[in-house]
Amino acid sequence: MAASSGMAGTPGRIRLGLLFGGRSTEHAISCVSANSVLRALDRDAYDVLPIGIDQDGRWLLLPDDADALTPRGDGLPSVQASAGQRIVLAPDPTGRRLAPRDAASSVRDSIGDVDVVFPLLHGPFGEDGTVQGLLEMAGLPYVGSGVFASAAAMDKQHMKSLLRAAGLPVGPYAVLRAGQSLSEADQERLGLPVFVKPARGGSSIGISRVDAWADLDTAVKAARASDPKVLIEAAVVGREIECGVLGRLDGTSPQASLPAEIIVSSPSGFYDFDAKYASDQTRFDVPARLSPAALDRVQRVAVTAFEALDCAGLARVDVFLTPADEVVVNEVNTMPGFTPMSMFPRMWAASGVDYPALVDRLVRLALRDGAGLR
Repeated sequence: MAASSGMAGTPGRIRLGLLFGGRSTEHAISCVSANSVLRALDRDAYDVLPIGIDQDGRWLLLPDDADALTPRGDGLPSVQASAGQRIVLAPDPTGRRLAPRDAASSVRDSIGDVDVVFPLLHGPFGEDGTVQGLLEMAGLPYVGSGVFASAAAMDKQHMKSLLRAAGLPVGPYAVLRAGQSLSEADQERLGLPVFVKPARGGSSIGISRVDAWADLDTAVKAARASDPKVLIEAAVVGREIECGVLGRLDGTSPQASLPAEIIVSSPSGFYDFDAKYASDQTRFDVPARLSPAALDRVQRVAVTAFEALDCAGLARVDVFLTPADEVVVNEVNTMPGFTPMSMFPRMWAASGVDYPALVDRLVRLALRDGAGLR
């Protein structure tokens, strides 16, 4: 698809809005992901509009400068309100235009047409169907799953219900809504240890391992700092395996990557935020060392989970592989991390799709599918 010839666009190039940051606790991880995508995009094929969302929800047109999003020794990057021009996206499918705001917040002339958006947002207010709904209202094609799949995958309770309905195994769990506590019957059913997590979070933020019931209230409080709805999961004995799923441009069934294995030796005893992003105590086997039968089983389960949630474009499916080589689905992530250390791009690189080709394929899948029902 040729690019639009809107203001500041280059004829023949695709005009891509790269959307990152956001209001969730995964704001910084989204910024680091955007850093990598900005560096990977072929500027002979793309004109890029970096659109940052600050932690208060302001949309800002930022300079096309990957260095500004590079992690420094003093911390992770973030979107600052002073760094760019405030803009809005009108929910008008006849325009598909971004418009700037002046100091009085009145809308002025359009910045120009956008061909496709890459909503590189993790967590609530971005990966959960909210931004996808806005882009649908604006008639803008976008990378990744639609409104329903994004919302269903983000809410781990409903994700597990849909996976079970598709015949996929998930581990035992309980859900605590605001004001609820875990019953003695559920304690007996789940056993120890359990993992306590926000029902609609990611990047292992707010997750705790509980080895004694006396510590449960503290863990629930930590999870509720991110989400009033909390999931409590029984521990599943097995290897932690992840598998990427990617749509095909020819419209045939989605493709599964070679899986990866996560081997954690962190003090927390599980793959928490520090183990993911700030520790050298985690080892990644990419690809995972699996028997042919286990490899086939993991890949088939990953594709089935992708289709059970009506995902589109991409997803990372996290599973446990038990000692009996049974696959238990843990989570489906519709917008997995794209940082240099993130597993999704690493798995696809091991499968023969390098980072720039992966980004390009995702954008072209979005252009092929367009907005609306898919």
